[in-house]
Amino acid sequence: MSSMFGFQPLLAIFSHIFFIGVSFYALQAIMPEKIIRKHRVFQAQILFIFLSIMMGWSVSNFFLEISYWSGRLPTLFQ
Repeated sequence: MSSMFGFQPLLAIFSHIFFIGVSFYALQAIMPEKIIRKHRVFQAQILFIFLSIMMGWSVSNFFLEISYWSGRLPTLFQ
C-alpha cells in the first residue's frame, strides 16, 4: 500500500517533464523572428522556456486529473 503513495508523485514528475518537453518541441514550429525584436535572442529563449513550462504543466495536470477522476469513477456506481 505504501508503494502506491510513492508511485503517484513519481508519475506526476515524469508526466510534467514529458509534457514540458513536448510543448517545447511544439513551440519550435513558431517563427519568433516575426514577433521578437532584433538582438533579443536570450530574452526570446527565456520566453520560450517559460511558455513551454506553462503549457506542459497545464497539459500534464489535465491528464493527471483525468487519470485520477477516471480511477475514482467506479466508486460512483457502488
